[in-house]
Amino acid sequence: MKSTQSFQFSQTKMRSMRQFLLLACYALMLLEARVFTDETDRQALLEFKSQISEDKRVFLSSWNHSFTLCKWTGVTCGRKHKRVISLDLVGLQLGGIISPSIGNLSFLIYLDLSNNSFGGTIPQEFGNLFRLEYLYLNSNILGGGIPSSLGNCSRLSDVQLFSNQLGQGFPSELGSLTKLVSLSLRQNNLKGKLPASLGNLTSLKEISFTSNKLEGEIPSEVAKLSQIVILHLGGNNFSGVFPPAIYNLSSLQNLSMSYNQFSGRLRPDLGHLLPNLLSLNIGGNYLTGSIPVTLSNISTLERLGLNENNMTGSIPSFGNVPNLQWLLLNTNSLGSYSFGDLGFLNSLTNCTQLELLSIGRNMFAGDLPISIANLSAKLITLDLQENFIFGRIPHDIGNLISLQKLLLGDNMLTGPLPTSLGNLFELGLLDLNSNKLSGEIISVIGNLTQLQELHLYNNSFEGTIPPSLGNCSYLLYLQIGHNNLNGTIPPVIMQIPSLVHLSMKSNSLSGSIPEDVGRLQNLVELSLKNNNLSGQLPQTLGKCLSMEIIYLQGNYFHGAIPDISGLMGVRRVDFSNNNLSGTIPGYFANFSSLEYLNLSINKFEGYVPSDGKFQNSTVVLVYGNKNLCGGIKELKLKPCIAVAPPMETKHQSLLRKVVIGFLYVWFRRRKKKHHTNNPAPSTLEISHEKISYRDLRNATDGFSLSSIIGSGSFGTVYKTFLPIENKIVAVKVLNMQRRGAMKSFMAECESLKDIRHRNLVKLLTACTSIDFQGNEFRALIYEFMPNGSLDKWLHPEEVEEIHRPSRTLTLLERLNIVVDVASVLDYLHIHCHEPIAHCDLKPSNVLLNNDLTAHVSDFGLARLLLKFNQESFFNQLSSAGVRGTIGYAAPEYGMGGQPSIHGDEYSFGILLLEMFTGKRPTSELFGGNFTLYKYTKLALPEKVLDIADKSILQSGVRVDFPIVECLTLILDVGLRCCEETPMNRLATSVAAKELISIRERFFQTRRTTRR
Repeated sequence: MKSTQSFQFSQTKMRSMRQFLLLACYALMLLEARVFTDETDRQALLEFKSQISEDKRVFLSSWNHSFTLCKWTGVTCGRKHKRVISLDLVGLQLGGIISPSIGNLSFLIYLDLSNNSFGGTIPQEFGNLFRLEYLYLNSNILGGGIPSSLGNCSRLSDVQLFSNQLGQGFPSELGSLTKLVSLSLRQNNLKGKLPASLGNLTSLKEISFTSNKLEGEIPSEVAKLSQIVILHLGGNNFSGVFPPAIYNLSSLQNLSMSYNQFSGRLRPDLGHLLPNLLSLNIGGNYLTGSIPVTLSNISTLERLGLNENNMTGSIPSFGNVPNLQWLLLNTNSLGSYSFGDLGFLNSLTNCTQLELLSIGRNMFAGDLPISIANLSAKLITLDLQENFIFGRIPHDIGNLISLQKLLLGDNMLTGPLPTSLGNLFELGLLDLNSNKLSGEIISVIGNLTQLQELHLYNNSFEGTIPPSLGNCSYLLYLQIGHNNLNGTIPPVIMQIPSLVHLSMKSNSLSGSIPEDVGRLQNLVELSLKNNNLSGQLPQTLGKCLSMEIIYLQGNYFHGAIPDISGLMGVRRVDFSNNNLSGTIPGYFANFSSLEYLNLSINKFEGYVPSDGKFQNSTVVLVYGNKNLCGGIKELKLKPCIAVAPPMETKHQSLLRKVVIGFLYVWFRRRKKKHHTNNPAPSTLEISHEKISYRDLRNATDGFSLSSIIGSGSFGTVYKTFLPIENKIVAVKVLNMQRRGAMKSFMAECESLKDIRHRNLVKLLTACTSIDFQGNEFRALIYEFMPNGSLDKWLHPEEVEEIHRPSRTLTLLERLNIVVDVASVLDYLHIHCHEPIAHCDLKPSNVLLNNDLTAHVSDFGLARLLLKFNQESFFNQLSSAGVRGTIGYAAPEYGMGGQPSIHGDEYSFGILLLEMFTGKRPTSELFGGNFTLYKYTKLALPEKVLDIADKSILQSGVRVDFPIVECLTLILDVGLRCCEETPMNRLATSVAAKELISIRERFFQTRRTTRR
């Protein structure tokens, strides 16, 4: 009994003691709060205020002794102890640095300094805020690193530090914040790898590292974040395979890992492992393999971005994903260039919330489904560009009334534009470039008053430019070049003040440039080249003060260049190939940004300046203006003199030429006698005394049609017996009315006069004379090649039956021919006294003799590369640019690149691919980004027989012959020759050796290849 009473007394005593201690602690806390309210919090905030250098709206004016602390702007105190528990200064336009004194606000729970201009660093003293739960410092200009002391703030649940300039790495100490629910560090400069301690943040639901410089692999410990809902890792340098840890995060709803360096394949069961996904964005990586079909089973999926990877295969049906809003699959290798590729589009009509559909830049082929007109009325962007899509644009495309971007460019679409396009009133971008669309540019496009970009170039549109385009008052880009448009330029086009880029090049437009062009104050580029425009250049052109590029070449403009001296920002000006006259304005010399000024082939006269930009002959081109004088010596112009000599008469000119010719021949004969050990001069050098216009006219029966065996860029080729040569020859008569014919003649003479190779067509002689009407006459006489051109052997179906070869070329014959061509290119590029670039290699310029030995011909575009900058003639040739033939000319030639042996390497590669696939590079099969190169590359090695010329397979190849291996090796040589980058191309010398090796390996033959 006594013990029981004693026990009860002890319990009562202990209870009283606990109550006393609790009351004492509470009293001490109240005392502490009261004592430090003014002494600590007030002082800390005043110190913080003292570091504020910018308070535009004087929000902190209340922070003084006239107001109690708890009534200061942005300050909230606790109800009981009156200590500062919240400091909320969001968006007050404050500037300065964050004072370390903030660390003395020991009762602080909530701190928001976001959307200001605080700089400096985050003080380490923040680690003293052990009660802090919410930290918002986002949208400032804070630098330095994230203080590791934040790991002491164990109560933190929400940390927002995004949109600053924070650097260094992610502190591993933050792994102790086990109560952290949301962490955003996006848009900073964080570097290094993510620490394994990140996996300790098991309460995390949201985390964002987007747009930093983090690298390395994602740590496997991330798999511990079992509650994570949002994970954003995009815009960094993370690498490795797609992180296996991600597959464990079944609660994920929003996963973004775009624009990193992740590789590998996605697991097929991805959709089963992450069944709650609303948004998946992993574009801009190096992922391969196919799209997991299980993704189409996630019925809640709203956004899917797999764009800009290396994914292949087909696209699953997403018809069971009704809430799908975004489907971004562009810029991959999806599809197979087969006609069933686009079947998935039909299922997308069930996705009634679809806003963005982008499958451009892939390998899809087939007819454009009519069903795209039945896609969601909410669709904002439809991107199918750069595929291999046929058919017509559906008539009901106008049903997509919310469309803002329609991109169908670089396909094979045909037919006219549907008038329902005029119903797309929200459209801001319409890109239909590089198709085969025809008909007129419909006037209803003028209804699209929100249009900012209109790209219709490189089609077959005809008719006139509709004036209704003037209604598109927000238009920035108008590109309608490379069509068949005619008529004049509507003046209303020149009244669209927003225009930045205007291109109508390569049409048949006529008339003059409207004077209203001067109203285009924002115009940066004007390209009207290669039309039939005429008249004088408008004086108002000088008012386009934003102009940087002016391309007006290839028209019929006349008169003087107007005053455009105010266009000081201009970079490129091309007025060549017109009828402009007068003097060259000196103000061009002072255009500091000028990179290119081409005034060639006009009628300019007088003095060429030699100061400023005129000191550089690669910047200023003036050839083809016979009355110019002066300039720097590199231009090779005659000196300016005060009194010009009298014009010589036609008879005087002829007499002078005869005398010079006589002296030249006499000198050559005399030189031959004194150098008997030297090789005989080429027949070209004595050609003028050997053959005349009359001889050729008689031999060809008056250049009759029955003698014609071919035609080229600059002339016609006749077959005839020439008594002087006592053999059948090929006579190439140049069309002297064709611009560039004389240059072609001189180039061919210059190239062939001193070179000899068994695989070069032999130039027997030449004729420089006048015809019976007194016109200049030029002809080249070649050895006749009885088997004609390689082109007719490769494409006999295109040749008249009477001239068609009786059989096809065998595999060995093709290999022999390609070795011959490689051999002669090796000779021209390396073994000549001066390297020669052919510049126009193609099957029609490869001729075959009786035994099908190849002979390369047509050097009308050839260049002696080392004479390039030494002789005026070749300067002028190069200045005109290398054209070559579309499909065979190297890409750099199309951008004004200089002639080089690398251009021949490209042409040789294309020729090789054509020889063994039977496909021309200009075939209708190819278009946009799908080229003969890509067609071949995609097929090697598994599908090489699918792309090989069927006539090879039918030409008696042995059953046991390893044709797949042989063709793969040959085509691989071609692919390496026509790489995009010139310096990466296989040299023809190496190509010749490899092809000879292939021939010896598979045919055990050594066909002679000598120079």
